[in-house]
Amino acid sequence: MGVIMKVEIPREQLIYAKVLRYGTIISLVTISVAYIVYIAEISPRYIEFGKLMENWGKKTHEFVKETNYPTGWSWLGLLWYGEFINLLLLAILAFLPLICYLAIIPIFVAKRDVIYLLIAIAEVIVLLLAASGVIAVGH
Repeated sequence: MGVIMKVEIPREQLIYAKVLRYGTIISLVTISVAYIVYIAEISPRYIEFGKLMENWGKKTHEFVKETNYPTGWSWLGLLWYGEFINLLLLAILAFLPLICYLAIIPIFVAKRDVIYLLIAIAEVIVLLLAASGVIAVGH
């Protein structure tokens, strides 16, 4: 007969996992609904579907030039268009690790766990800098 071991999972891991789980579920459901709204043409489109398909295979700079598509974070001013609502929801999904770290920082503060607190704060800073474009890889 095998030995059953009880493993205790730290609270911060449970909180991180719970935020990630529910955030992912909510994000995927809302992305799916927004996509259906976009495909059903309930929301207005920034680029007509035919023009979008015509330019789909082009390099990014060509696509932006041909479609007048916004670059950087300038798309945030166009959220009434269906494709940008989807982009916002994808950005929220991409920000879930940041939200998870923000959720566990108070636990590290309460535990006075300085090392993990500093690591979590560093993660938040790096993710914010990367999202802002300050930290970039490639061109």
